[in-house]
Amino acid sequence: MGRGGGVANRFYPRDSVEFGRVLAFSDGLFAIAMTLLVVEVAVPKLVHENDVRELARDLGDLIPNFVGFFLSFAVIGRYWIAHHKLFSLLRGLDLGMIARNLLYLAFVAFLPFPTALLGDYFGNPLAITVYAVVAGLVSGMEVVLLRHSYRAGLLRVRLTTEVLRWGTIASMQPVVLFALSIPVAYWSTLAAVGVWFLAIPCGVFLNRSRPEGGELLEA
Repeated sequence: MGRGGGVANRFYPRDSVEFGRVLAFSDGLFAIAMTLLVVEVAVPKLVHENDVRELARDLGDLIPNFVGFFLSFAVIGRYWIAHHKLFSLLRGLDLGMIARNLLYLAFVAFLPFPTALLGDYFGNPLAITVYAVVAGLVSGMEVVLLRHSYRAGLLRVRLTTEVLRWGTIASMQPVVLFALSIPVAYWSTLAAVGVWFLAIPCGVFLNRSRPEGGELLEA
């Protein structure tokens, strides 16, 4: 039922069919994106199927693909947890939130492509750049979703400005690291990936400065 009677102000409470459909669609897309990651890890085609050395060599060639799979599985998994956490705080959705959520999911759905690119061309800095840009856009969209839900009054809990600021910084931290990794990639692609893993200690540091109520946004 519309709130205020206008289509632009239409509001769907969390117990509505529409809210459930958006959540189910989102979860399904996350599951598909995570499943598609393994599709890009192709089983080696051997000339001599019983040759152990040939299989070992071909499996060794697939190490970048394995790294890309587990890295992206962890990244998408983290995004799913953050998305789940935010939606658990919503009292409902408006059309603006649904549109922004679709854009967010578009970047999530696209992640298997840069993952495959990373696996096939790990030594190419452009492959690192494409992955960093797409993953950074997903993290940036987290801020967009949070800010819109706050401004539109969609949250069923009260967030202080301190908690909102902390949540924004936490979501922007991967964006900064992905951006920093791009120039590093043109020096060393391995070092660029190492920059991404700085998210772990940075996350620990951020949690130490978490304000009261910040656990609501912690992914």
